[in-house]
Amino acid sequence: MPIAQFDLNGSPYVGVFARANDQLVLVPHSTPANLLADFERALGAKPIVMAVGGSNILGSLVALNSSGAVLADFAEDADIATLREAGLKVGRIGGKYNAAGNNLLCNDHGALANPDLSDEVIGVIAETLGVRVERGTLAGIKTVGSAACATSKGVLCHPKTTDTELDFLEDLLKVEADIGTVNHGAPFLGAGLVANKHGAIVGSACTGPEVNRVENALDLI
Repeated sequence: MPIAQFDLNGSPYVGVFARANDQLVLVPHSTPANLLADFERALGAKPIVMAVGGSNILGSLVALNSSGAVLADFAEDADIATLREAGLKVGRIGGKYNAAGNNLLCNDHGALANPDLSDEVIGVIAETLGVRVERGTLAGIKTVGSAACATSKGVLCHPKTTDTELDFLEDLLKVEADIGTVNHGAPFLGAGLVANKHGAIVGSACTGPEVNRVENALDLI
């Protein structure tokens, strides 16, 4: 099955706690051993157990593609070393918008950033991920990483994302974009979904039609 369905840390918002690219999936230390196997099987990716500055909300704090990882500035040296050992370039961003996973939506082709991020931070992101970075919103929401989930095969966005925003996103990330929900109507796709080109993980509250939308939008059928 390209989509697995389970909760993490007792929550169906699995995207808050985990973040994946096509080779790796970052999961918190609190992840049970049996779920590590589920992550690996669903995503075809090696689980990396870690924290960011002692925090387990990796999905909120890390933006990831196949080239690099952008972390909140309070990440510790050991956190950075873990990712570098996994073959990733690592950058840190600070200030008010340091939750990189919430403020960035990226794949291997491009990155959409919170419009309030500074030029300096945008430069760090571009250098780390090796992609074009543009500022923008989704459904008028600035925390674009929480409002959508992107892979190298598709993007699924907040249901109120406008056609103009979807067109801009498709040009930037070089994939088709669609809208949907998770967890029985929740609009924040980035918080409720962990995905890569191989598969996806959703929470237990995700309905059958929502799972089907994830499969279609991310080209997992």
